[in-house]
Amino acid sequence: MFDAFAKVVSQADSRGAFISASQIDALSAMVAESNKRLDTVNRITSNSSKIVADAARSLFAEQPALIAPGGNAYTSRRMAACLRDMEIILRYVTYAIYAGDASILEDRCLNGLRETYLALGTPGASVAVGVQKMKDAAIAIANDPNGVTRGDCSALMSEVGSYFDKAAAAVA
Repeated sequence: MFDAFAKVVSQADSRGAFISASQIDALSAMVAESNKRLDTVNRITSNSSKIVADAARSLFAEQPALIAPGGNAYTSRRMAACLRDMEIILRYVTYAIYAGDASILEDRCLNGLRETYLALGTPGASVAVGVQKMKDAAIAIANDPNGVTRGDCSALMSEVGSYFDKAAAAVA
């Protein structure tokens, strides 16, 4: 797992080349926007329980068969496992946001997750819907302009959304 800086250096080193001006500019922009990135991670982390609970509540309202007898989230043990998995995905999304790189999300969370869900009989499409609901909630919370570093956050919110999209695609 590399952060954005280590990744650029590693790639340049493997090519035996200097870091390009465009790479330096991209890293400089990332540093300039670092307070927004930290504000975003802090907001999502601080509201993680609410994000997960609201996403699960909405998912189960739309797909009540999941919590009906015989459903994948039926019984408190299965429900707890579902909420735990959603929380883990959200946690790794915040790591990716902090690092500015999806590799930790892919390597430590998503790699093999679809196969695990298939083996357990967990409906990946339902998990993907839950992840998209977490995305909507997390972006709404992170994009609230009150009490955070001012400025245009559209690129960062797009990046945040891409991590959730990557997670949803990995389980669907």
